[in-house]
Amino acid sequence: MVFKTPPLARTLLLAMLVGPLTACLDSDSSDSAPPTARPEVRVEQGRLSGVQEAGLAVFKGIPYAAPPVGEGRWRAPRPAAHWQGVRRAEAFGPSCVQPDVAETSLYRDPPASMSEDCLTLNVWAPDDAGRLPVIVWVHGGSLRIGGSGQPVFDGARLAREGAVVVSFNYRLGVLGWLALAGLSAESEQGVSGNYGLLDQIQALRWVRDNIGQFGGDPANVTIMGESAGAFSVTYLLTSPLARDLFDKAIAQSANTRSLPMLSSAANGLPSAEQLGAVVMDEAGAAGPEALRAMDAEQLVAIGEQVGFRPEGTVDGWALPDQLVATFDAGEQARVPLLAGFNEGEVRSQRIFIAPAPADGAAYESRIGELYGDLADDFLTVYPASDLEYSLMATARDALYGWAAERLVRKQTAAGVPAYLYRFDYCYPAAQALDLCAFHASDVPFVFGHVGAGAPLSENWPRPVGETSRQLSAAMMDYWVSFARTGTPESAGHAQWQPYGTDQNFMRFADQPEADTNLQPGMFELVEEVVCRRRAAGQQWFYNAGLYADPVPATPGCALP
Repeated sequence: MVFKTPPLARTLLLAMLVGPLTACLDSDSSDSAPPTARPEVRVEQGRLSGVQEAGLAVFKGIPYAAPPVGEGRWRAPRPAAHWQGVRRAEAFGPSCVQPDVAETSLYRDPPASMSEDCLTLNVWAPDDAGRLPVIVWVHGGSLRIGGSGQPVFDGARLAREGAVVVSFNYRLGVLGWLALAGLSAESEQGVSGNYGLLDQIQALRWVRDNIGQFGGDPANVTIMGESAGAFSVTYLLTSPLARDLFDKAIAQSANTRSLPMLSSAANGLPSAEQLGAVVMDEAGAAGPEALRAMDAEQLVAIGEQVGFRPEGTVDGWALPDQLVATFDAGEQARVPLLAGFNEGEVRSQRIFIAPAPADGAAYESRIGELYGDLADDFLTVYPASDLEYSLMATARDALYGWAAERLVRKQTAAGVPAYLYRFDYCYPAAQALDLCAFHASDVPFVFGHVGAGAPLSENWPRPVGETSRQLSAAMMDYWVSFARTGTPESAGHAQWQPYGTDQNFMRFADQPEADTNLQPGMFELVEEVVCRRRAAGQQWFYNAGLYADPVPATPGCALP
């Protein structure tokens, strides 16, 4: 595919080509080089002009759905409107409305602007793109913050590895995930909630219908996300509405939590409509129309005040069942999967780490009370001899480790290749803050944003040096080759085998290291605990360790 370039831009581009060769070889400067052309492309809605950036055609702020405002608030997304002439797609659209983040947070990266009119996407395409694999990035942020315009998600470096990269915004917080009986009554399907998920599916439909115009292969699409983005990947894997819209999946630090049912209490949780009613009561609204008349930022603030937790709703339509049940039945999308987590996930989420007991004996006694016949198994995996690490690892595995390995096991059982990893790299700036391999620390490596000039948020410990650069290059190789062929490879580095019967995995430390049996006994222990809680109708997400409710005594759950 060749993008149309205006004559003046061609002149400027020619002038660049006779400039200093060193400018072309400086990888740090290439991403920040000023635009030199306005490539054009036609999509279903009309013509777009983007910018030329060192071998890439970049288009930003493309509407993939109509603005979800007014009567469109809390409704399924509608297709974007057509436009006349050439629409300039040179700047990110506003992020979706969200609360502020504490100034001291590692994850503070406030959006340049935000609006309900936020359903836009961005495309980075190599100039010579022609049927390249497509990577669609789903941003994280607890389904309440974040956006595709965050600098760390800039897709330029990843695209230069040989992929067309897409990122997009989706509705957040109460605006994206609120369920209410009144909203369900309005719906043709009799459901509510999951609006953010429906946005994600609409973005994938747009990719299917238009990405070929950018040189991407609509028959080779990989969805990729981290944290809430990875959680969203599991939604997409289980949603019938997303079937056939993607061909592979990457889940970085996913979790597999128990979700509220639409209108009935289950698994120790109120119904999603009951949770939504708390928001409506706090707002003093009589129904959906009164809520639609309220200011979006005011609604988001109310959601924060009442502790509304945005997440998917099991509605029998977009999400037909609990995620674990769908995977147990083998009804998920049977596509190749790459999934993993970080060794120190909760070092930046210490609220999840239980306070240390007085000593090892007190720890063992309490675990005995909580875990009963499983206490010996628990203490084998999380021993009192290294109490600080065991408390950290218990929280990490309850949130992320078990979920990642379960996804990989289930895809393996379904007969498709699945690859497991753990990110263990501890670079000096993270080590100095006791943040080795913290939650999301893998993201800059996957996007190629390491080094002193990397576009990271102000509180982020910066990975610098040759080891960081080489590890990032290897991870981009593995990720892009997986998107291209379904097999993660990096020349000169360890061969990454599918999980298979040997429980293969890749450890990303100072360099990639292939190994087997990631954490002996961990998966079996957590799976048994979760299975017992499910059978007893209990909530199982992060119900572990010293923070746990007593584990039901009934044994006999079958392992997958």
